[in-house]
Amino acid sequence: MQSLRRRLPSIPHPSLPLHRNFVDARIPWVRDRALDHVVEKERYLLPFLSLKDHFLSSSPSPPHSLPLSSITPLKSQLSLPCRAVEFVRLFPSAFTETLPAPPLPPVPEIRPTEELLSLHEEELQAVALSDSDVADRLLKLLMLSPSRRLPLRLVERLRWDLGLPGDFVRSVLPKYPDYFCTSASKSKHGELDLEVVFYRRDLAVSAMESYAKRTGEYKTGSPLAFPLHFPRNFKLDKKVRTWLDQWQKLPYLSPYESGSHLKPKSDLAEKWVVSVFHEALSLLIGKKTEKSNLVLLGEKLGLPPGFKRAILQHPGIFYVSNKLRTETVVLREGYRRHLLVEKHPVMDVRYRYVHLMHKGKPAGTRGEKKKTASVDEETDAQFDDLDVEDREFDDYGGDEEEEDDDEEESDDDNYGDIEVCDSVSKGLLGLKVLEGR
Repeated sequence: MQSLRRRLPSIPHPSLPLHRNFVDARIPWVRDRALDHVVEKERYLLPFLSLKDHFLSSSPSPPHSLPLSSITPLKSQLSLPCRAVEFVRLFPSAFTETLPAPPLPPVPEIRPTEELLSLHEEELQAVALSDSDVADRLLKLLMLSPSRRLPLRLVERLRWDLGLPGDFVRSVLPKYPDYFCTSASKSKHGELDLEVVFYRRDLAVSAMESYAKRTGEYKTGSPLAFPLHFPRNFKLDKKVRTWLDQWQKLPYLSPYESGSHLKPKSDLAEKWVVSVFHEALSLLIGKKTEKSNLVLLGEKLGLPPGFKRAILQHPGIFYVSNKLRTETVVLREGYRRHLLVEKHPVMDVRYRYVHLMHKGKPAGTRGEKKKTASVDEETDAQFDDLDVEDREFDDYGGDEEEEDDDEEESDDDNYGDIEVCDSVSKGLLGLKVLEGR
């Protein structure tokens, strides 16, 4: 293994302060409905694919049918949002319910449709073709760590976002013995770490540096500004804007270099932290992940105290969506409105799954949504009840702006209605609508 990361030389700029000159600025939070839709449209996708995989593994031979009674107890096993039978019946274009021919007993059977099976084959091909690409992404993620290792449990949490298959420990890691190895954790007894075997210097180039080198002359350590994409109606205080302009002109420190020599809570340290999060999100095929995953990653990478605020202090770089009862951090430059700028083959197949999930909805579905409690409305209410200091950002923007955004998003993908299986719906199997018009 090559030696651990070298220390970057200090590159002060004579006209710019390296310490914070606008301390703990409060940055407003403005809802971005396009990026909220990015998060919302994958609702139920993971349990849907888990159920699909269960069908194909439990009944590997065509027609892959299973008795209705056999899928009933699968709710907790597959993390389904409602009873397995009800969940299956939400997707008539993906699963069909039939009765076996006599003399077999008339026990209903569920089987995947030909369209679902066809998509499954395309998914397998996409995963196989992107195998080396995903391995490089995983290697780069490990290379961000000063110790060149991360807990295997954390990697498993990021598996979906990295595009790794569910059995990646058995199917991917053995193919790259020169990249990865597992070893006993140094911090937790009984835990395993995933470790870098060979540090590839040619991969230790961040997305920011790579873009700068492609578009112009760039010298390591020179100032490099992050692309900023503010939402509509976003207003920034003049003092904050001045601070941001100066912060952008600070030297760019690669996330693959050590920032341990930087003074904590300095502007330069914050720019390095932002570069680490920017690179981590760039490595994910969907350019987003739950905020809790980024926080755990930051802790394991040894980022300086207060690193979480860097996510919220830079809304032009990161967007934090509170949809689906969680906080999801989205890399703004990865999207043009609700569409990925660079669509990974695995993401392309996932979006086609989403489209299939919303096809063939039964008549009357749209009308039922008014009778059903909206989980998203309840979630927004919960966030509104939280103290602003706890959330670390302000809800900035009103209903009038959201109505305008609704009209603007009328060209969204044709995703039909999907109903929310949730206890707050008082027993009704309702739908929270992701309307594609």
